[in-house]
Amino acid sequence: MKKNRIALYTFGTFRAPASDPVNQGFHDRNDRNFQVAELSEGFVARSGYQDEPGPESWGVQVFPRFYVERGDGWSPSTLSLWEDLASPMAFSYAGVHAESMRHGREWFDKPAWPPYALWWVDLDHVPTWSVAVVRHEFLHDNGPGPFAFDFKMPFDEHGRPTVIDRELVRQKMRLNEVGQQQRLT
Repeated sequence: MKKNRIALYTFGTFRAPASDPVNQGFHDRNDRNFQVAELSEGFVARSGYQDEPGPESWGVQVFPRFYVERGDGWSPSTLSLWEDLASPMAFSYAGVHAESMRHGREWFDKPAWPPYALWWVDLDHVPTWSVAVVRHEFLHDNGPGPFAFDFKMPFDEHGRPTVIDRELVRQKMRLNEVGQQQRLT
C-alpha cells in the first residue's frame, strides 16, 4: 500500500509589477492552467490563496528570500500534491502548461534559483507554504537530495536516488491530453 505522495512548489518573479500589461498573457492562462492541473492524471490537491476564491490556502502564503517586491505584494507561486513523480512531470511538460512555459521569458526574470522543488510527504500530510519555502531554499543552497529535489535528480520515498519512468510520463501525457480535449472543449 502506498504511504507517500509528492509535493511540488513553484516560484517565479515577474519582470515587471503583476499588473503591468506585459504580464497579461500569464494572467490570461493562469486559471486554465489550474483547471488543467486539477484534471491531470495523478493530481491530488492544490493550495489556494488567502482571500481569493478557490481551494483553501495551506497556511499563510510566504515567499522565499529570492522574492523581489515590485509594489504588488506577491509573486507567482503554487503548491500542490501528486500521487507520484511521473504525474507532475506529465502535467508540467505537455499540453496547456507546456505552452505557457514557452512564454515564460516574456513574463519572468531568469531565476538564479530553482524554479520548483519536489519532496515526498506522508499520505495524510498537507504541506504549508512555509514548509514549501524551506524546501525550495534548501534545494537552492544544497542541491538535490532526499529533503528537496527536482526532476533531473529525483529521489524515491525512501531517500534513494531514482529515475523517473519516462514511459509512464508519456502515458500520463497522452491520458491528460485526451482528458483535456474531452472536458475543456
